[in-house]
Amino acid sequence: SFPSDEVIRKRLLIDGDGAGDDRRINLLVKSFIKWCNSGSQEEGYLQYQRMLSTLSQCEFSMGKTLLVYDMNLREMENYEKIYKDIGKHEKIIAAAHEKISECKKQILQAKRIRKNRQEYDALAKVIQHHPDRHETLKQLEALGKELQNLSHIKENVEDKLELRRKQFHVLLSTIHELQQTLENDEKLSEAEESQETQMEAEAKQ
Repeated sequence: SFPSDEVIRKRLLIDGDGAGDDRRINLLVKSFIKWCNSGSQEEGYLQYQRMLSTLSQCEFSMGKTLLVYDMNLREMENYEKIYKDIGKHEKIIAAAHEKISECKKQILQAKRIRKNRQEYDALAKVIQHHPDRHETLKQLEALGKELQNLSHIKENVEDKLELRRKQFHVLLSTIHELQQTLENDEKLSEAEESQETQMEAEAKQ
């Protein structure tokens, strides 16, 4: 004898993803029972067609589940890639902070050089008001050489600062573009999740 409908319902209550698999399996078992107990060939053929239809629905549901599984695997791979990219971005940002710190040191050095040059210029003006003496000329010559040396140092520092500014600007632009890319990827992922949710809602209906 066949088990009762209640026993079958309890045994086949396995709808884990909310796609109606338990209802389809119940319907398939009921159709099979009716097909076994069918009194006429016409009724048997009708139950046979119902079983085929239910099996097709189960196969479609299984295929959809496999597609969702494959998509989840691809999403996991994508998230792992994003995690690795974030690690690279953090290294780039750390390097940028180091360059900023170095640029600040160079700026302080340039300020000290400028201050020294102003002091030397003031001293040179004071010396020029004194009588022309041999020692004074020697000092002026030494100051002139030192000023020239400081001028070269200042020019080199300014050139290096300008280069660092350009490099820092390029670095900031790259970081901004990377942030935009991450935000776009996040928005795309949210859109795909929203579409999946809508598809699952439609499947339930």
